[in-house]
Amino acid sequence: MLDECGGLGVGRNVMDTIEFRLNGKTVRVEGIEPHTTLLSWLRGRGLTGSKEGCAEGECGACAVLLLRPDGQGSRLEAVNGCLLLLPSLAGQEVWTVEGLAQGDRLHPVQEAMLQGGSQCGYCTPGFVVSMAAEYYRKGRQGFDLEALSGNLCRCTGYRPIRDAALSLGELPPDDPLARRLEQPAPEPGPVRYTAGRTYLRPTSLAELFQMQAEYPQARLLAGGTDLAVEANQRFARAEALLDISALPELKTLRWDAAYVELGAGLTLSELERALQGRIPLLSAWFPLFASRLIRNRATLGGNLGTASPIGDGPPVLLALGAEVVLAGPSGERTLPLEGFFTGYRKTALMPGELIRAVRIPLPLASIARFYKVAKRPLDDISTVAAAFALELEEGRVKRLRIGLGGVAPTPARAYQTEAFLLGKPWEERTVRAAAEVLRSEFQPISDHRGSAAYRRAMLGNLLLKFYLENQEVWV
Repeated sequence: MLDECGGLGVGRNVMDTIEFRLNGKTVRVEGIEPHTTLLSWLRGRGLTGSKEGCAEGECGACAVLLLRPDGQGSRLEAVNGCLLLLPSLAGQEVWTVEGLAQGDRLHPVQEAMLQGGSQCGYCTPGFVVSMAAEYYRKGRQGFDLEALSGNLCRCTGYRPIRDAALSLGELPPDDPLARRLEQPAPEPGPVRYTAGRTYLRPTSLAELFQMQAEYPQARLLAGGTDLAVEANQRFARAEALLDISALPELKTLRWDAAYVELGAGLTLSELERALQGRIPLLSAWFPLFASRLIRNRATLGGNLGTASPIGDGPPVLLALGAEVVLAGPSGERTLPLEGFFTGYRKTALMPGELIRAVRIPLPLASIARFYKVAKRPLDDISTVAAAFALELEEGRVKRLRIGLGGVAPTPARAYQTEAFLLGKPWEERTVRAAAEVLRSEFQPISDHRGSAAYRRAMLGNLLLKFYLENQEVWV
């Protein structure tokens, strides 16, 4: 059921109704099962510009614009509609490709795509939406093509699409969306929504723990980039979903003399903007993690909480010597990240606990690199991921951390190789010997991404590559 209504109702505890703004109009949704995605709901209501191409956030055909806070104003972020559960929009504002035009007048991005950028048309709406997000980015000069990294063109006609993007000029003074961005975005309020199953959105840790006691089997939901894929492709359903995206305790970013604390609920795009390159190893990782569409929703805590052995975040954080801050009803505890992963897709989280933050000790290692071996250089799952953080003293290894993914049932540290190199001269002969240690330290499996032999070979090669690429840093 879809009705236009007079007020947004932000902050209300709604039992069976969701209200949000869609293309500038307030809508009310009733009786929709909580695992329903925005994409599915849109297409069922005749807004078919958003397409389903993959149902896992890989192609961008379903892209929509979500209004997000940005200082005193707002920003428009392109996100995957196929991964956005409908109840998560309660109190929020979203635009589809249909909402960009002003009556019969096309949006400048749509006009640009008509000049040859649109081919079969299937991917076009998604490209338009991602282009619009970049078009409205504050401080934009030119066009950052990385904004389109999550959009695939089946016709392989990327050159005219690129040309359309690069042709976009400055915002016109009377642009209505630009005026909206001058005002703050709505804050997500508490939600308790039931339609067969239950969706809950607390606004404090205390509320979260109360809800967990009420619904002990509830699944935690942050950005939804993993859970929504399970819902779409495996038809996985939880009796209750606990959305932790509105918890301010998970949005910290604090620099201390001893460490920097990164809130587990911050999206990767938020972290990238806030850190401004101050942690170079993370800066190297961000553009290699999926696409901008995914990074606008995926969180640091979610990436760790899945405990995937092929996730790229854990190797980087292991090399940085990170700790996780775990919060539960009885308080907080801190755990080294290497002790957090206890087995394949298993963690040290106790019942009722969640990851509140990640702490990275300071000072940072002076020499650090992240490498990702995959079939595609961007937007792909790793075959092997490796992060190195090195400190030298008079040409010898003073400290070295090596974080790895894809070579064991869990993300792992290469302790034997680190110990072998400690105190030794950082020179090619020593590094080649260490590469042999590294190759023998793990027993990876063979799968469709790469054989065990290939993975072992990559381990040694990446260590040697790290050495060769950093000669000018310390010579």
